[in-house]
Amino acid sequence: ERQTPGGGFNGRPEKAPDVCYSWWILSALATIDRVHWIDGARLAAFIRAAQDEEDGGIADRPGDVPDVFHTFFGLAGLSLLREEDLTPIHPVYALPMAVVQRMDLPPILPSCCEYLSVGAGGAAVA
Repeated sequence: ERQTPGGGFNGRPEKAPDVCYSWWILSALATIDRVHWIDGARLAAFIRAAQDEEDGGIADRPGDVPDVFHTFFGLAGLSLLREEDLTPIHPVYALPMAVVQRMDLPPILPSCCEYLSVGAGGAAVA
């Protein structure tokens, strides 16, 4: 119910979609192996539409001013969706998997490792 007709997520009813919820909701779904519950292509399109093509960065929604917070969570959401050529990110730590492995951090949940080793579309991730 959180995915709006425009593809983005909102945090509560009657609120506009916001790119940061791409991370908050998608990372939660990844931890319980339920990314398939949402339309990932529409979500990725919403995130990309919030990108400032001239100056860079991602805003909270299309047409607004980009900021670091929404840029990070937008890119993190795209990484979880495997829609872009981005480094895989851990859905709990919000860190690149290479960093999680280098720091020898515990996986937290088995589903996180399974999601990251298989990927959202079922293809193996190197």
